[in-house]
Amino acid sequence: MVLSTKPSVNSDTPVKASTHTGMGAIFYETGTAFRVWAPFASAVYVAGDFNQWSTTANPLASENNGHWSVDVPEAKEGQKYRYVIKSEFIPADTVWWRTDPYCKHVLDNDDASGVIVKDRYDWGTNTFNMPPWNELVIYELHVASFNRTDAKPGDLSSIIDKLAVLKDLGINVIELMPIFGFPGEYSLGYNPAFPFDIESNYGEASEFKNFVKKAHELGIAVILDVVYNHFGDRELDYSLRRFDGWYQNNGDGIYFYNDRRVHTDFGPRPDYGRGEVRQYIRDNALMWLEEYHIDGLRFDSTVNIRNIEGRNNEPANDIPEGWSLMQWINNEIDSKMPWKITIAEDLQNNEWINRSTAAGGAGFDSQWGSFFYYSIFNAVVAPSDSARNMYSVRDAILQRFETDAWKRVIYSENHDEVAQINNKVRLPEAIWRGHADSWFARKRSTLAAALVFTSPGIPMIFQGQEFLEWGSWNDSGSLDWSKKDQFGGIWSLYQSLIRLRRNWYNNTRGLQGQHVNVHHVNNNDKVIAFHRWDNGGAGDDVVVIVNMGDRSYDSYSLGFPRGGTWKVRFNSDWNGYSPDFGNHPGYDTFAEGSNPNNSDGMPFRANVGIGAYSVLILSQ
Repeated sequence: MVLSTKPSVNSDTPVKASTHTGMGAIFYETGTAFRVWAPFASAVYVAGDFNQWSTTANPLASENNGHWSVDVPEAKEGQKYRYVIKSEFIPADTVWWRTDPYCKHVLDNDDASGVIVKDRYDWGTNTFNMPPWNELVIYELHVASFNRTDAKPGDLSSIIDKLAVLKDLGINVIELMPIFGFPGEYSLGYNPAFPFDIESNYGEASEFKNFVKKAHELGIAVILDVVYNHFGDRELDYSLRRFDGWYQNNGDGIYFYNDRRVHTDFGPRPDYGRGEVRQYIRDNALMWLEEYHIDGLRFDSTVNIRNIEGRNNEPANDIPEGWSLMQWINNEIDSKMPWKITIAEDLQNNEWINRSTAAGGAGFDSQWGSFFYYSIFNAVVAPSDSARNMYSVRDAILQRFETDAWKRVIYSENHDEVAQINNKVRLPEAIWRGHADSWFARKRSTLAAALVFTSPGIPMIFQGQEFLEWGSWNDSGSLDWSKKDQFGGIWSLYQSLIRLRRNWYNNTRGLQGQHVNVHHVNNNDKVIAFHRWDNGGAGDDVVVIVNMGDRSYDSYSLGFPRGGTWKVRFNSDWNGYSPDFGNHPGYDTFAEGSNPNNSDGMPFRANVGIGAYSVLILSQ
């Protein structure tokens, strides 16, 4: 950037505030309007390609409410710009450059120049219909590491290259880890410097829209992780920190708390009590849903929005304005786009997260189910069968928030639980370190997957899980796509589970139903069985039998909800999933009404065959 040393343009004509609505750089037919919030500024200027980067040529007019604005006819689409702010809190001889907080394209360079962007994308005429919550199957994905093929991070076009593969797997939702602009080449995405910007390594606004459009054409919804519990990094002086110079208590200025509420383990916490900061976050959430046509948001660490310590503890640490901000955003989305989903990562098993705002809840449609994860993880990772607690597995299957099964997202892997930065590893690796491709690791990790797809809740898998990715995941690595061929049977196992979960063959409707009855718990032999149903009847009632012990059964007797023939729809021991699986017969069976002791609380009883560390799914 070449900075002009020309003196200010002298004029007796007062600067007029813009009549165009909106924040940031607002492109219009004959120029661009600029509006910025800087309540402690004494003067604001916009400099850019349109005025040879003069720091005084284009002053903004005060709107007398902390906002400043101006129309600049010379400012055109694609030109770079930044603000220069003067304030009593800034030394007079300092040129205080600031990037537009609302900028939608920030260049990845030393000064983080913004670019004027016009929304001109053609979405076509096709309409995408978001599936109902009980039909969702989520695939969590990190752009840089999903399909990286060279020394550079993966980008949005590299995901498009694999969309047909994901469609064939059967998932119908992609949950993208955050794509906000961040410093450097690699990041998990949870250090957003510019929340309205798309990380330049991933692509520009039009490329993200193209990704969403392509996904929708294949019937795949897109959910985006958003980070509102903290913003950025204190080292980034050109970002939101001390934006107009003002701060208190060595704090971070107008966008952040300036007392003990500012601290999180990840970065400074926004000031949810300031109306302009609340508006900033609300505008960001709605931008992704409206302008980019995405289908939902997953809010990172909501517990750090609502509580100073980031956990359920004494009320003195609650942040009421953080809670009300989440309510406001959820109410807006529900009123404008009720078919779009919001998911909270709270990890405190707090029912108030999902409860309606009318009842005082935060109003999220669903939340990540950490109780399910830890219960299943502990069961399959335990090295000895005797250590597997089938009552904990039962409780994981049954747990829900209020009465709605779809208010929890369930998983056996997610980015946090497999990340190298957290000293975590993939589930097969956790089962047997250094032997993630072993029979034991494959059998027990797929037990967990089967429970994810058959238990009540919205199932989610993390990228690469479907072809036995192992080790630790990190943001600068890449999935080993050769494992998709090496472990093609594991891929097929996941595909089979997903298709049954989505009632692909119209004979497992119960897996999309609200109802569950864990009717058989054998903690001695490590066998558990449960009944899933929606309305009940043929093609609806489903019985899932899980053997978490290293022992096969030729004839294992247990209760069934209905008499007659029950057909095996899935047997995880099939050697088509792996040549060394036992292929133990999981035969079709006939349930009879001779159950005099009413064992399992069921009116009918039948025998099944089941292999070691295996799962059967049966229906009529």
